[in-house]
Amino acid sequence: MNEVIVEFINYLTQTKNYSAHTAIAYETDIRDFIKFYENFISADVFVKDLSRVDTIAFRSWLADRQKRDLSHKSTARALSSVRGFYKFLARNYGIKNDAIGLISSPKVPRKLSKAIEVSDVEHMHDAIKEIDATEPWIAARDWALVLLIFGCGLRISEALSLKNTDIVNRPDSLRILGKGSKERIVPILPAVLDAIDKYIKVRPFGNAPEDELFRSVRGLPMSARMAEKVVEKLRHYLQLPDYVTPHALRHTFATALLAGGADLRSLQELLGHSSLSTTQLYTKVNMSEIMNIYEHAHPMAHDKSED
Repeated sequence: MNEVIVEFINYLTQTKNYSAHTAIAYETDIRDFIKFYENFISADVFVKDLSRVDTIAFRSWLADRQKRDLSHKSTARALSSVRGFYKFLARNYGIKNDAIGLISSPKVPRKLSKAIEVSDVEHMHDAIKEIDATEPWIAARDWALVLLIFGCGLRISEALSLKNTDIVNRPDSLRILGKGSKERIVPILPAVLDAIDKYIKVRPFGNAPEDELFRSVRGLPMSARMAEKVVEKLRHYLQLPDYVTPHALRHTFATALLAGGADLRSLQELLGHSSLSTTQLYTKVNMSEIMNIYEHAHPMAHDKSED
């Protein structure tokens, strides 16, 4: 069984180009199901046994996850992982199971994170200067990162994947490789480029053309967790609500563009959403809030550089 699971994970990363993080999630979900089924039938499970799993066993697994207080979202993802594994088994090993197609996925409430308050955005730059007062280059890096996510609507992983070559000669757009290795073009604002330029001028390392743009204090490529901590420090320093996250910066970018008249299809392309229904969630935000954000906080409304 272990060899087949490893083969499936390699297929996801090497053929489907899934990220390591996504592949690990798939493996965790599949092993969770296998472990449950072994306990359910009180026997070791071999690959051929998976064709005999019935609806009672599948539903019992979902019920067991609920007893463990795992969220509907987590369980929906786990069921999707197991379904993907079964498709792989059918294609590569001729092992089919019709029962899993009869199992409904848990309903997951669709939530949209809140936009950041205008005054909070305005205070972030000075807060970063105070937090990183002893390391001016770190302050410059953190502000460039925050402004890049906020000004271009990037995911953390997309911002951190940028290399020095991507911003040579101050381009007017960025070529972003997003989820599922889908490429898109995103405009980059002068205010964002100004912040990046200031960061590069004081950065002590990572200046080779192919180096990642954002570096850690030790000179290594900055990790997603490090980027999250940047916003966490800001949130704690400014005593902001828990919803102030890097994703909230991306969300505020989206609501600001809607306020500026962007249509949903254009916004879908800019955000890299695979489904228009995901983008349509942004229309549920109060329009007066959107207008306030656009007119007072978004770099698109005020093309001014920060010292």
